[in-house]
Amino acid sequence: MKSRKVIALGLAAAMAFSLAACGGGKASKGGSSSGSGKTASGTVANKDKPVVWYNRQPSNSSTGELDSNALHFNDNTYYVGFDANQGAELQGTMIADYIKAHKDEIDRNGDGVIGYVLAIGDIGHNDSIARTRGVRKALGTAVKDGDSIDYQAVGTNTDGSAKDVQDGKVDGVDLKIRELASQEMKNSAGATWDAATAGNAIQSWSSSFGDQIDIVISNNDGMGMSMFNAWSKEKKVPTFGYDANSDAVAAIADGYGGTISQHADVQAYLTLRVLRNALDGVDVMTGISKKDDAGNVLEEGKDYRYDEKERSFYALNLAVTADNYQDFTDSTKVYDPVSKQLSSDKKKVWLDIYNSSDNFLGSTYQPLLQKYDDLMNLDVEYIGGDGQTESNITNRLGNPSQYDAFAINMVKTDNAASYTALLQ
Repeated sequence: MKSRKVIALGLAAAMAFSLAACGGGKASKGGSSSGSGKTASGTVANKDKPVVWYNRQPSNSSTGELDSNALHFNDNTYYVGFDANQGAELQGTMIADYIKAHKDEIDRNGDGVIGYVLAIGDIGHNDSIARTRGVRKALGTAVKDGDSIDYQAVGTNTDGSAKDVQDGKVDGVDLKIRELASQEMKNSAGATWDAATAGNAIQSWSSSFGDQIDIVISNNDGMGMSMFNAWSKEKKVPTFGYDANSDAVAAIADGYGGTISQHADVQAYLTLRVLRNALDGVDVMTGISKKDDAGNVLEEGKDYRYDEKERSFYALNLAVTADNYQDFTDSTKVYDPVSKQLSSDKKKVWLDIYNSSDNFLGSTYQPLLQKYDDLMNLDVEYIGGDGQTESNITNRLGNPSQYDAFAINMVKTDNAASYTALLQ
């Protein structure tokens, strides 16, 4: 009888453990957890598996309106990016501060006009829109389009007659500021944020009105460095970008004017941490605003902010200039407050990068992800796209059942349905 009792207790314990493994976690801030802490071979339907959109927020590329259906695909769906408006204002302020500090020598040809050229990454991308607006607002060249600042490219505007911008001013500087030219950097195959196109553009602009160009501005460092290396470094024309890529940070010592760190270390951590929390069936804020068992935690308001309505985590930006660039020389270093190893079971994640040639995503973001995936015990399959067609990526998600979670970086922000349709 005693042996039967032991066997019965053992079976009961095994059953309890099995049920616990299939049980859901408690409701988390921003949505309930499905507790999908099973392997890909388990019983979780694809439509219920954790999804994180990252870097490109599901939205209408014409209006900027967020795609609520994509952001609420299931209870474990979130977006991770950075605060585009805060970063855009920071970039504009950085450039305005530079002009103030160099007002006596910045007008290269002495015509009384500080002329700048602007490389626009993607006219339909919310981040690109924000950065164009941020620069124009800070330099006084902004023109209102309804209630918002016009973000369209002006082509060539050496005479100041363009309708999408106006001549501006910066407080304390007795010189006009003019957007001499701006262009969306899209190549012939349709890829946007294209560095080679930016390099060609600065060659064309400099041939047409070179000594009028006093500042070169870019929506990102990939395009900024292409223009810097092609022309402005030799001419000692300050060039400003965005992303704090390692090569751009290093180039500040050689005259690159500055860049903006979008806290890629925090973004990469959040991209995988949100998935890890959903897979473990714990509160989504574990290891984010709430310290986890290993001691990982971020500081809300300093490192990131969370918008519950938008189900979005936004890393906060930092200006990188000649005064502090040495603190940012390694863009792939994990963020110390969230660098401790977790003990969770291994899970498999499908993650795509919309353009395998993108400088920021390839040289900064992916190396960070690869360091964090090890810390979080995630087996991540990295898929590199061509930057042009969604199908180049979606065609490689033929069997979503073999994955526990998905991290998605779209080619176009309108195309979230191309991915969710594969998970239905």
